Parts: sequence; structure tokens; C-alpha cells
Amino acid sequence: MAKGKKYNEVAALITEEAYSLKEAIALLKKTSTTKFDASCEVHMNLGLDPKQAEENIRLTVNLPHGTGKDIKVVAFVDDANVKAAKAAGAQEAGTDELVEKISGGWVDFDVAVATPDQMKKLGKIAKTLGQKRLMPNPKAGTVTPDFEKIIGELKKGKVELRLDKEANVHNIFGKVSFGEAELEENLKLVVKAVLDAKPSSSKGTYMKSLTLATSMGPGVPVETNGLNEEVK
Repeated sequence: MAKGKKYNEVAALITEEAYSLKEAIALLKKTSTTKFDASCEVHMNLGLDPKQAEENIRLTVNLPHGTGKDIKVVAFVDDANVKAAKAAGAQEAGTDELVEKISGGWVDFDVAVATPDQMKKLGKIAKTLGQKRLMPNPKAGTVTPDFEKIIGELKKGKVELRLDKEANVHNIFGKVSFGEAELEENLKLVVKAVLDAKPSSSKGTYMKSLTLATSMGPGVPVETNGLNEEVK
């Protein structure tokens, strides 16, 4: 697929095989091709087998500067807690009506939170939520009786890091408008969390590749050797 003139111009700025995290972030801000405030993305390919339960990593990180995106959260809670969930920042809250709404095709949200007692009611929409990677999960901290706390954390910048079927982890870690120091701090926390999550069963090269990119921009390759030192 042919790329546009602007894309080719910024892609020409990427002249090295790989950069340090700091260098890559500085270059990343120069390679945005959009008129809007583009998201900054990190893409990691790991030497893991997603089919093995112990290697199918899933964890969360609190980004100190958030992602720059207004995260839409829905909360599956009982009627007595609807008001509290909405006050905490949930876009929609409840269970029965919310299940019916999602059954009708509505999935305009980014994260779903549920209290443990409501999980049994999600069977009707489990397939839909699963396919959209929106199913509340204890490993991600989104199934908890402390729903107000997790909603608040998600709104402030708590992100989930999750391995896909091709052993990749894709995440947003900020916006082009962020300062380089803010992007670097967010990114280091994401990379460190993934490095620290390396399963004992993992053999060979763990971090196979790490690439940064803006929305619709070219990829900036990051040197993976020495990453542990960079993210300390």
C-alpha cells in the first residue's frame, strides 16, 4: 500500500536500525503525520507461547501521566451501588439493563468493571465481551468489590498489558502533546512491567522487538539490549 508524502517525509527521519528509549521518544514526536493530537503507542513482540497458561501474561500498570485519552468505563454493580459507581467515574452502571443494552449491540466503552457477585449475570454477553477483550477479569483487577477504587484508577491512567495470539503486547502510553519526560516516564513503567513479568518457563530471547509509533505514523525501532538498565 502506497504511503503519502507526509508519511514518507517523517519516515526518512528514521535512519538508525535501533534507538535508545530516550532517543526513540524524541524522534517519535517528530514523526506524527496527523493534524490531531495522535496517540503514542508501544508494540512489543515477546518470546512467549500464548497457548501456555503460565506464559500468557496479563497485568496492569498505573501510568503517572495517564494516556491522554478519556477512558470510558462501565460498571456491573447491584442497584444499590449504581450511584456510587457513576460518582466514581463510570459512564454506565448497573447490571440487568446494562446487559440488555450490550446484548443489543452497544459496546461504546473501553473497560468493564464488575463486583464478584454480578459476574454470574454476564453469561448472556460473555462471548461479546470476550471477543472485544472487554470481559472483567480478576487478573486485570477489574473484578473486585472495591469498584470505586478501580474505576478511579482506570480514569487516571491504569492500563492493562495483555499478550495477544501472536505474542505481542500493544499499548498506548501517551499523546504527542505530552512532554518527552512524561512520555519517557510512562513508557519506562510499561516496559519494566513487561520485563519483570517474564515467566520462568521463557527460554531464549524474551523481548524480541520493541517499536514505538504514533497513530498512523512510522515505527521507530528501539534497541532491546540493555533495556533492563534503561528502565531502572
